[in-house]
Amino acid sequence: MNSAITTTLMQWEWIERPSDLQYVEGGLAGIITAVALLIGWGLSRLIYLRLAAIWERRAGYESQLARRRIRDMLRRFTTAMIVGMALNLYEWQLIASVVYGITLAITLGLFINDLVRGVRMPDWLGTFLGVTVFIAILASMFGGLDPITTAMDRVGFNIGARRFSLLWAVTIVLTVLVLYTAARVVTRMMGHVITSSDGLDPTQKLLGQKIASVLVIVAVFFIGVDMLGIDLTALSFFSGAFGLAVGFGLQKTIGNLFAGIILLLDRSIKPGDVIAVQDSFGWVNKIGVRAVSVITRDGKEHLIPNEDLMTTAVENWSYSDRNVRMRIPVGVAYTSDMQKVQRLLYQAVDESPRVLKKPEPKVWMTDFGDNSVNWEIRAWISDPEGGMGNIRGDVLMRVWNLFKENDIEIPFPQRDIYIKELPGMGGGEKDRAQTPPAIDE
Repeated sequence: MNSAITTTLMQWEWIERPSDLQYVEGGLAGIITAVALLIGWGLSRLIYLRLAAIWERRAGYESQLARRRIRDMLRRFTTAMIVGMALNLYEWQLIASVVYGITLAITLGLFINDLVRGVRMPDWLGTFLGVTVFIAILASMFGGLDPITTAMDRVGFNIGARRFSLLWAVTIVLTVLVLYTAARVVTRMMGHVITSSDGLDPTQKLLGQKIASVLVIVAVFFIGVDMLGIDLTALSFFSGAFGLAVGFGLQKTIGNLFAGIILLLDRSIKPGDVIAVQDSFGWVNKIGVRAVSVITRDGKEHLIPNEDLMTTAVENWSYSDRNVRMRIPVGVAYTSDMQKVQRLLYQAVDESPRVLKKPEPKVWMTDFGDNSVNWEIRAWISDPEGGMGNIRGDVLMRVWNLFKENDIEIPFPQRDIYIKELPGMGGGEKDRAQTPPAIDE
């Protein structure tokens, strides 16, 4: 028993106990950390509303949650930067390094968590990446990741010259998640910048967003291949067959992709245009990678492949001019006062709120029909996506009310039959004379 105690005391003598200088540095590190937290809190309170206003102006929506997240991200990022600069300005000893390391790990982990959730990524992904950053910073501050990676690499097996281990699987998962998150963040930021640009029209903004998304995906792919150390030359034997299979399998998809880009480049069809394609009539909601979304007046959304819009005749009501002329026929009785009819028709169309004043509406007598004198109202509107039937119905209802108030008759087809003589009724005596006499038995 005594020998065990003696051995334990001898072991403790070899452990380096903290000196007074370490305690002083630890206290100074605590003060610097507290000051960094205070500066981060004050700076976030001072300018987070301005940053939130910039974000709302570029993103196009307001959110209290977004404002709080911007405030928290600014506070944590400021604290981490101040602590990081203090850590690199001096060779701190153990206690101070622990204070700085824990502060950096917590602030940057929370910052990554808020950033990932702020771009509308899943909450679990933000938590996972935040915890990963926390562990990575702590491990790098105290001995590095070599012991952890070595232990994870031992759990696995070899296939030829390739090592498949737990470290390999974790590396792939982390790389994919980090690159996916980075791609989403960069894509959203570029999308907001393009959307808020005043020098681009809606079509050019949409085209810019699509091109930016494609460039980001390509860049992330090659960065991921480089980070994972994948040698693409090893797949050269299968590249021909694989490319041929992909070419046949994705022929329509690639065709629709390029068709959509061409539609945006030549601006023949733009979001907001009112188009008619075969049996589909409505306004273009968006131009996607594969299809164009057309919303009808019934609320149905038709997805028309981009290639169809390139090869099929499309009636674009707002291609070069959004003004559309509509024709409304009206018939009146021959006994009506035609000058009064014309005046009432002008009044009806002028009172309709959606009818444009310029170009002016016109009322014409078109022809003399079988039952009526036919007129036609020709009026212009600038919002065909609002529907044609409702404006036509509004004008006709106003015409009906004005004609009723002014005793103008709207005729309808009718036939009058005149009977000159019914069978058995005319020439009575002659008919009776030709009737044979009755025979008495």
